[in-house]
Amino acid sequence: MSCFKLPIGLCNDIEKLIQKFGGYKEEIDEKFIGKIGRLCKPKAQGGLGFQDLCKFNDAMLAKRFWQLVTNTDSLLYKVFKSKYFPNGNISYAKPNSGSFAWRSVLRARKVISIGARWRIGDGTQIRIFNDNWLPHECDGKIISPPSIIPRNATVFALIDSGSCWWNSQLIDESFLPFETQKIKDIPLCAIA
Repeated sequence: MSCFKLPIGLCNDIEKLIQKFGGYKEEIDEKFIGKIGRLCKPKAQGGLGFQDLCKFNDAMLAKRFWQLVTNTDSLLYKVFKSKYFPNGNISYAKPNSGSFAWRSVLRARKVISIGARWRIGDGTQIRIFNDNWLPHECDGKIISPPSIIPRNATVFALIDSGSCWWNSQLIDESFLPFETQKIKDIPLCAIA
């Protein structure tokens, strides 16, 4: 489950087998226990703790993707990098005609991108208008249209190199007020 994206039909079949393994018939399920949604609730909420296998499969693939992002010394990372993204980053790799394992792991990129946020650091790798880097409950992307700042600029352009702090004037002129406040609230470390 952590290497390949399982087809939805297979996940549904396995879930049905899990229901049968519990010794429940469909009529009894509907009357006393409920459908699979109720069976998948955590035990603390009155369910039986069964997993939604499609979501579990996505989570396991996302874990594998995250291991590739964070553990660049692993053999798996080195093999995938040399074959599928030799000149770039796994986050921007193209889902070309690779192995089924590679395409499965790349599908999990979407799961990671929903919740992942960049940490600013020096800001040289974070694209202002394309990457998730704003904190809090929003999706993390800038929604202000590019005006003064080019579309492909990095967050480094927003940092005053003299003070190692945000360039307040540029930020105020370039972004919506709520984004301006969120940007200025992000702490920066000293750039070496």
